[in-house]
Formats: sequence, structure tokens, C-alpha cells
Amino acid sequence: MLDRGINAAIVLSASTYALTKLLTVDQDYWHGWTIFEILRYMPEHNWSAYEEALKANPVLAKMMISGVVYSLGDWIAQCYEGKPIFEFDRTRMFRSGLVGFTLHGSLSHYYYHFCESLFPFKDWWAVPVKVAFDQTAWSALWNSIYFVALGFLRWESPSTIFRELKATFFPMLTAGWKLWPFAHLITYGVVPIEQRLLWVDCVELIWVTILSTYSNEKSEARILDDSSTTDTQVYCIRTTTKYMKK
Repeated sequence: MLDRGINAAIVLSASTYALTKLLTVDQDYWHGWTIFEILRYMPEHNWSAYEEALKANPVLAKMMISGVVYSLGDWIAQCYEGKPIFEFDRTRMFRSGLVGFTLHGSLSHYYYHFCESLFPFKDWWAVPVKVAFDQTAWSALWNSIYFVALGFLRWESPSTIFRELKATFFPMLTAGWKLWPFAHLITYGVVPIEQRLLWVDCVELIWVTILSTYSNEKSEARILDDSSTTDTQVYCIRTTTKYMKK
């Protein structure tokens, strides 16, 4: 009950803070405004505030977005795996959010600029070329970074991490091909370069759920196997000891 209460407090506090920030974006100019005017200008002015944050510090803004998305994605993954909504693993969610904040936001910022310099063409055929590059080189690299980073945050040994990465590398890569090629037609064909990560992170809520499930199911299965092996060994030792006493 205590654990569930802590989780509920985290979710409600974060939700309240986010809604308050969105609703009060114009609070310095509210004098004389009606509720209708506040709600009318709220979306436009929140978007303007986001664009100002991008201009002031684009990398940090994208890091914060990715951190939130990767935390939410892991929470959704845990709910999908069968955990009640307020009985999620806080440590696991924090690990995923930390990887999203420290690595995904910053690396994606530089990757999209690198991709534009690598394929500076404006013709229609450049879009599928960028999508193909994204879904081979970049996806393989980022999936591996995410998997390895989570493994080290779980204090797993390098041999265990790379063994499990080898087993899940192609399933993770091919799973992305069912989602990302369609999303990236919009990413590279419509969305401006500075706004791409926001669009991608919206789709990431689905993808992080898949990534987190792949990453954690191997670890949890191995822990269960180790626990079963230990219980068997303890049983054998007790049985042997009991037999020798007789």
C-alpha cells in the first residue's frame, strides 16, 4: 500500500505540474481576460514558449522532452505487461527516463542535422533515402545504445548485456520496420528539422513501450531462471544434508 501510494503521488504531482504549466502560460497577462480568452490563446502561446525554448537552448529542450517521453513509455510498457497503473517499478521507469534525457534527446538533435548534411537533396526521392538510412544505420545504433545503457544501469555484466543484445538485436530492428517507415515519411517529408524530435517523440510513446519490453523481459526472465536454479540448489543441499544425517 505504501509503494502504491508513493507511485500515485508521483503520477498525480507530475500531472498536476504539467497541466498547471500549460494552463498558466499567459498568467502574466491575465488581467481582464475571460476564461474563454485564456483557453483560446493557451495552445498558440504554449507553442510559442516551446519555440523560444528551442531557440534559447535546443539541446536541453529536446533532452527534457525525450526524458519525459521515455519515462512515460516505460510506464505504459509496465501497464501493458500486466502491472496495475499505480504499481509500476519506479527504478525501472527512472532508468528509461534517464537514458532518454541524457542520450536520446542530445544524440537525436545532432543526428537529424547530420542526416540533412549527409543527404542535402530537396528532390522527392531524398525522403525514402533518409528513411532507409534511419531504419538501418541509426535504428541499429540507437537500439543498441538504449539496450546497453539500461543494462549498465541495472548493474549487469558486459558479457550478459551483449549476449542479450545479440539475441534481441534483429527482433528489435525488424519490429521498428512495422512502425517507423510510415512515421518517417512525415518526419523527413513534412516536419522542419528543429521540430522533428517533437514529432518523433510523440511516436516514441509507442516505440519505447516496445523497446522497454524487449530490454526488460530478457533481464526479468534471467532473474527468474537464476532464482529457480538457486531454489533447486538449496533444495538439493537440504535433501542431501537430511539424508546424510539419517
